[in-house]
Amino acid sequence: MDASVKNYYLAIGKIQKCIANAETLDEAFQGSLRIIIENCNAEQAVIWYADKSDKDRLHPYYWISPLDMMSKAHSIGEGCVGRVYESQKTEFIGNFKENPDTCAEADFKGVEIGSMICVPFSNEYENLGCIQIITTAGNRTFTEEDADMCEIMVMMAAMAITENEDRLVPWHAGEVVISLSDICREFNNGEVITKVLKGVNLDIYKGEFLTLLGESGCGKSTLLNIIGGMDQATSGKFTYLGQDFSNATQEQLTEFRRSNVGFIFQGYNLMPNLNALQNLDLIGELVDDPMDSSEALDMVGLSQRKNNYPSQLSGGQQQRVSIARALVKKPQIILADEPTAALDYATSIEVLSVMEKIVESGATLIMVTHNEEISRMADRVVHMRDGRMYEVTVNRHRAKATDLVW
Repeated sequence: MDASVKNYYLAIGKIQKCIANAETLDEAFQGSLRIIIENCNAEQAVIWYADKSDKDRLHPYYWISPLDMMSKAHSIGEGCVGRVYESQKTEFIGNFKENPDTCAEADFKGVEIGSMICVPFSNEYENLGCIQIITTAGNRTFTEEDADMCEIMVMMAAMAITENEDRLVPWHAGEVVISLSDICREFNNGEVITKVLKGVNLDIYKGEFLTLLGESGCGKSTLLNIIGGMDQATSGKFTYLGQDFSNATQEQLTEFRRSNVGFIFQGYNLMPNLNALQNLDLIGELVDDPMDSSEALDMVGLSQRKNNYPSQLSGGQQQRVSIARALVKKPQIILADEPTAALDYATSIEVLSVMEKIVESGATLIMVTHNEEISRMADRVVHMRDGRMYEVTVNRHRAKATDLVW
């Protein structure tokens, strides 16, 4: 058997197994897309989905890309994605420079496309959308055989949907609070330059719970520090509610942090010579309209421990004081850097349950974690690798803190 034919059948088998073992439609979609990328030697892909609440456009359902596709959409019949959905015919561009497509260029702004395949995503009951797969310039280009294989694999993935299943619809984000465009961060150590962030593009939305997930050293904490105004990008654009902070002075960043951002640290960072209430009062003095410190402690279930010093509190209780301290400022954004890393499982769940209530109250929460199980609580999960966003996952049914197991 020819090697390419053998690989083709192996890929089909992987997709069938993925679909059979998936507990949710999300898992079936995500797993199938990863297999398609791997077997087509592609680098990026997007599932464009026909949302019943918006019959004229296709929205991104899931993607693997260093770009944030959340705000993108395609009108049916227009551009490569819209044409493929309307015609139900695959479009294949072997050399993108010779056949540029304006919609694809807009979608992947900042990425030089080498070649592209766009395949209808349909089953026997309905047209679900389409899947767009690309390679970047300088790497291999797709062939007709790739397009044929992709068609079959996408058809198999579409079989995860039956007419009797309740389909999940794309997550509709709210107002953009923070926008990051091509964010890079370099650190100089003598003649050695270390590139920690290598072009991050991300919008953060009002009221969402976003996690930055990845192994140590992938750049997630550096990105969190830039979002919180504790650090500045070497290059790129950072805006908050439309205001450009890319070249802000230290005074402007200090005011931005004071007025808009609450911080929850892994190490608690409480003042040891102040009791719980006094730790909160200290932060309250920095803002014009703080929350009452006793009210904040009550929100985290520590009203009875307000007179205790940090040394008289357990690790979980200290972290809850840290959360209350962040709430005192009434911030628009709360940043949490590995808030449960120093805690045992049971205490972690207690702390995460408190953070769950904060999100339900309407706050925007951005959490750094290396624990994939914790990321199930988030609206969106940004997977980071080597200083870049690798893929974005949307949890349409967020897990409760008490559902997590690790």
